Amino acid sequence: MNTLYPIFVKFENFDILIVGGGNVGLEKITSVLNNSPRARITLVGERIIPEIKTFVADFEYVKLLEKPFEPSDLDDKHFAIIATDDKELNHSIKLLAASRRILANVADTPHLCDFYLGSIVQKGDLKIAISTNGKSPTIAKRLKETFYDVLPDELDDLLQNMHKIRNKLNGNFAYKVKTLNKLTRDLAAQPEPIKPARRRILRHLPAWLKKR
Repeated sequence: MNTLYPIFVKFENFDILIVGGGNVGLEKITSVLNNSPRARITLVGERIIPEIKTFVADFEYVKLLEKPFEPSDLDDKHFAIIATDDKELNHSIKLLAASRRILANVADTPHLCDFYLGSIVQKGDLKIAISTNGKSPTIAKRLKETFYDVLPDELDDLLQNMHKIRNKLNGNFAYKVKTLNKLTRDLAAQPEPIKPARRRILRHLPAWLKKR
């Protein structure tokens, strides 16, 4: 059974260490910054590939240190993402992080991870994270592609309008829940839940926004 509890973290409120300046380090820092562009990241690597240097150039809160890892690199960090090509080094950094109660992700070593960086689907304010409990990143990637194809880009417009409606609704909590459930009920319709539901809901939203 997958016992992971999914949460969405405001990475910009924490200090993150990434160890590894190769292609895996590039994958990790790209994932974090694409979702949390204001994350405070220090990346340490004996050699940092040019692709990382180019990618982070426009991110204000990223520091690159081209040098070997030292235990002091963990000072004042909240999360560690360990992505070197030396498994023994990765394991030793994980043990150091654990001794300091720093949550760690160790690339390609699920049993050493305190958290995973899952595949992420984003359509405006809608964000869906996919986890296979570390078993198959490939399946997570394929599911991500499927969600991108199925979920319309206009879904974010729907979210924004639903937020406006929720703020305009009068009545008690039960009434608000009932009303919002009624408006969004068609999203769960089968066999094609999204597109027909989107059309029906968007057709009625202008009238709701005018009369509320």
